[in-house]
Amino acid sequence: MDDKLSIRVNIADRYYPLKVERENEEKIRKAARMINEKVLQYKQRYSNKDVQDYLAMASLQYVIKLGEYEEKLVTDDIPEALRELARKIDDVLVEKE
Repeated sequence: MDDKLSIRVNIADRYYPLKVERENEEKIRKAARMINEKVLQYKQRYSNKDVQDYLAMASLQYVIKLGEYEEKLVTDDIPEALRELARKIDDVLVEKE
């Protein structure tokens, strides 16, 4: 059974036909809404630019935020990784005694 769904997504007043997994439809539509909201913010702030400029700036802003989240995720995992490493060292030291 094909679980793909055909949808049309509007991004910056252009429609894009997509075939997506049913469980991803809402995520994709939400992402398109977020992009459109950001593009609209840039349109209101900088009225003399091209849509391509708005899309580029929105993309840049979202990728910067993604990078910050990824960096935070890695940073948050370090203490747990260190605790695990300390446990392993303790286990080895106990075995050697």
